[in-house]
Amino acid sequence: MPNTRTNSKTRRTAEVIKVGPNELGKLPPQVPELEESVLGALMIEQNAYAVVADLLRPSSFYKDQHRYIYEAIQSLASQEKPIDILTVAESLKRLGKLETVGGVTFLSDLTRKVASTAHLYFHAQIIAQKATARDLIAMAAHIEGQAYDETQDVEDLMQEAESTIFQISQQNQKRDVTQIDPVISEAFERMRKAAKNEGNISGIPSGFHELDKITSGWQKSDLIIIAARPAMGKTAFVLSMAKNIAVNYKRPVAMFSLEMSNVQLVNRLIMNVCEIEGDKIKTGKFNSDERQRLENKVNDLYGAPIYVDDTPALSVFELRSKARKLVREKKVELIIIDYLQLMNASGMTFGSREQEVSIISRNLKALAKELDIPIIALSQLNRSVEQRGGTGIDGKKPQLSDLRESGAIEQDADMVCFIHRPEYYRITTEEKTSKDLRGLGQIIVAKHRNGATDEIWLRFRSKYAKFQNEDEAYDEVYEPLPTRDEVTITSRIGNPDGARLDDPNEGRPF
Repeated sequence: MPNTRTNSKTRRTAEVIKVGPNELGKLPPQVPELEESVLGALMIEQNAYAVVADLLRPSSFYKDQHRYIYEAIQSLASQEKPIDILTVAESLKRLGKLETVGGVTFLSDLTRKVASTAHLYFHAQIIAQKATARDLIAMAAHIEGQAYDETQDVEDLMQEAESTIFQISQQNQKRDVTQIDPVISEAFERMRKAAKNEGNISGIPSGFHELDKITSGWQKSDLIIIAARPAMGKTAFVLSMAKNIAVNYKRPVAMFSLEMSNVQLVNRLIMNVCEIEGDKIKTGKFNSDERQRLENKVNDLYGAPIYVDDTPALSVFELRSKARKLVREKKVELIIIDYLQLMNASGMTFGSREQEVSIISRNLKALAKELDIPIIALSQLNRSVEQRGGTGIDGKKPQLSDLRESGAIEQDADMVCFIHRPEYYRITTEEKTSKDLRGLGQIIVAKHRNGATDEIWLRFRSKYAKFQNEDEAYDEVYEPLPTRDEVTITSRIGNPDGARLDDPNEGRPF
């Protein structure tokens, strides 16, 4: 078996090895007679290729000569040329494989073996299933060989196995075309359920009223990207939202934190719910009022349907298996990932980090669609925000082009939201309206595939790592703005090495 491993940190692509008769004398799964029947049908039935095009690929055929013939048919179809014995023979001749497959005589024999093309699709399905079985046998044999090698990293090997199975399943995942009537019925059923909800909320409410007016709640099967520069409060925002959803609305939420441990994440939640400063949470030193508030309000978190996972360097394939289990066993209705750029696609090889991020974002969208739940992924913005000129509130406002590392994030997302706090840039007043911007954060819905884009304001209480509705009661004494060399409390709690906007290492671990 070929060893594709170089070291434990190198991403690898699991090779699919052609299977031959094994040591027990068993032959690999194959149906040569059906392969011949399908190839013959493709050369005598005008529209036969369209029937099997999405189901079969050259590697689906067990015999080499059958594979070469199908490649020739595939090539003709891609050029929109007719497919028959003569054109296939000519195509094979150009490829230098006509004699290898048995010449025109063999092609003629294939067509004579076809009694009827009525069962073409059914026969193609069997061929595809046998090919999948061969791929699984090859993968299992490869993994078995690697598992006996004591120099192999077991965690890497598990990632490779999961990645390969995922690739095989994706190759064979087909959905039948659905007539529109049942889809209309489902759409009306969702409308009826939405009509019963207060505030026209058809999805999962965030607890931020103005934002919910724009989104109608987070919608099923949507991938939502929430992006910002460091220290803008990304984690504070999603934790505030997770608390609203799980505690106030009793809807199960799962949060995958690749940056913080579970305890650090819960410390943030306690800060948020109990309104106790982060330094006191860390030291455990409270005055009598704070201790009383802690004892009273922390009870809101006990029993809350919030599920946290702090697996570092989580791969998108690990996420898929964990997410499926959470939805199946815990009835989770929303998944939050903090944050996208810390994920990887372990077990696969890429030419660049941009390609890997593209695969991750595409798989997150596919997962949201498969599980039929919204997935929210936090994302970093690149430094162009800092380098952008201009004054006033709009000077440093994020744009879609600022999304870091891959344009695929914007393309795959159903919604892209930015968090912008003008106060961080020492902008304390909105010029047009004279609005006091101290302690406020702007949520910008920059892309909304199924609705309008807009901007709303939320109150940001940095010492509690908390976002809340702008009109909610609060008691806040504004302190002098921090210098540009300081990091706000929200980026320090649970992340003592939190990156600053001017931190030369901000790009870690890239």
